[in-house]
Amino acid sequence: MNGRHSGRPTLEEVAVRAGVGRGTVSRVINGSPRVSDRAKAAVEAAIAELGYVPNRAARALAGNRTDAIALVIPEPETRLFAEPYFSDIIRGIGAELADTDMQLLLTLIRTPKERARFAQYLSAHRVDGVLLVSVHEDDPLPDLLEQLDMPAVLNGRRSDLESVSYVDADNVGGARAAVAHLLDRGRRQVATITGPPDMYVARCRLDGYRQAVRDAGLVPRESLVAHADFTEEGGRRAMRELLDREPGIDAVFAASDLMAAGARAVLREYGRRVPGDVALVGFEDSAIARHMDPALSSVRQPTEEMGRTMARVLLEEIAERASVRRHVVLATELVQRDSV
Repeated sequence: MNGRHSGRPTLEEVAVRAGVGRGTVSRVINGSPRVSDRAKAAVEAAIAELGYVPNRAARALAGNRTDAIALVIPEPETRLFAEPYFSDIIRGIGAELADTDMQLLLTLIRTPKERARFAQYLSAHRVDGVLLVSVHEDDPLPDLLEQLDMPAVLNGRRSDLESVSYVDADNVGGARAAVAHLLDRGRRQVATITGPPDMYVARCRLDGYRQAVRDAGLVPRESLVAHADFTEEGGRRAMRELLDREPGIDAVFAASDLMAAGARAVLREYGRRVPGDVALVGFEDSAIARHMDPALSSVRQPTEEMGRTMARVLLEEIAERASVRRHVVLATELVQRDSV
């Protein structure tokens, strides 16, 4: 005999050759990031030496796996293609999944009928996990995911008591820093354009605004708050509302760069100079901020890294089926440009 293996190599034999446990080999094959570089290299070397080929069909059946992840965005396609936030999130998710066997399925949910259809799809366990972007407070999907014991990660959260795994940014701290920056520059009539009240991210950015105003020894005034929807047109409407109600405004914190762009257009219509008459700060630090005239000061949130982290956390949940939920909050920072 020549000592070569006469049958099909098994996962257990790969584990022995690599000097690791069976679970570590499984995690490497499934693309889980929760494996050390050293262990991953040993497993990959053993796979190459033995000529091990994972039986994908058997693996999927044994683990009730589909090798597919659903990326769910409960917004109209007009928002998906108009807002840089979504493309940055998707880019990060795609980059993290690039070296795995996972297929990413993009799902837009715009109507109750589409939501019900997707719920049936989930109930049939046609995906291994779900990434949910743009979370609204009354969205029933997170609760359904929990009922189905479906691995899931939210982009943002519904409240402080969120029970599903999520990846978020420090929205309160970022907004507080932006408004404090305006107040430190001597602005005193600082208004804000917020996102939808049914989104926790919008409420957090409004909380940050109010905290900064109080920290400066001022009393927050509701007449300086206008609610919008994170869109450019929403920013336009809110800016008109604010100027008609409070013509003495000398600064605006918009809770998204797109809304800041809408506000900037209206300020120009009203003959207000930026930053001479009205200073302006946005949130996200998207390409829009850099290309505005003048360039927009904005709170940078690591949007692409949020997408990467969401995918990484979901892969871990799928591979390990752990009951522990992970809550990740990434730091933000204020990027100063010419609009203040």
